[in-house]
Amino acid sequence: MTEVGKRYGRGPWVLRGVDLSVDRAELVVLLGVNGSGKSTLMRVLAGIVAPTAGAVTGRSTVGFVPERFPAGLKLSARDYLRHQAAIRGAADTGMELLERLGFAGNPDRPMAELSKGNTQRVALAQAFVAAPGLLVLDEPFAGLDEHSRAELCAMINSAVAEGASTVVTDHTGSRSRLASTRTVAVADGSVRPVDTESTGTGAVVLTCPSDLHAEVISLPGVLQSSQGPLVRLEVLGAELDSVLTAALALGCSVHEVSRSAA
Repeated sequence: MTEVGKRYGRGPWVLRGVDLSVDRAELVVLLGVNGSGKSTLMRVLAGIVAPTAGAVTGRSTVGFVPERFPAGLKLSARDYLRHQAAIRGAADTGMELLERLGFAGNPDRPMAELSKGNTQRVALAQAFVAAPGLLVLDEPFAGLDEHSRAELCAMINSAVAEGASTVVTDHTGSRSRLASTRTVAVADGSVRPVDTESTGTGAVVLTCPSDLHAEVISLPGVLQSSQGPLVRLEVLGAELDSVLTAALALGCSVHEVSRSAA
């Protein structure tokens, strides 16, 4: 990916001047807060959308899991996996992978009737069909229980060991079990390397007025965020104290702080 830019119509640039290479048998963890352009970058990398500027080269067979799997599919899980395998010329439909990931329920019922977790398992199983040369997994751990997350980590690590170029985003912390070789962050539509090994990362849980959420997640050092009743931040370890200070100054209340080992 060289000098890639992306905008929709005449809207603002979501990505601009992005350079990112992923070598064979390399796993890159991609971090970024909501609205940073992270999911757009993943779709461009997978070939789902074309860049407005720049080029993506060297892409081989792709296994892609979007952040949000299409809703309302009338195909059953079994038929969907058969269809994806047929498109890729694979004899293995991925049903064994589906079971390994802990699929519960009837695989012959329409996917529109599946739970979020089971739908995610179908999306993951199809991505690994036909040993893709490039895996692009956007929030693959969302909706999974602990057993399924552990199995998925093992599947990703195995694919990387077999030569797959892999890019993963994650806000659940599951990536700590991945054999990642590089971490990068998307911010303001561009990509920068992140050295999490020397400083570690921290987690901060806050209560903030809704009109301050955008300001809080854009603080220097914030790598990722998720928002609900509470604002959860993943912060570069070296910036943890400054993020806490800034959040308190903005009027946020701190519920929890944890720091991982460097």
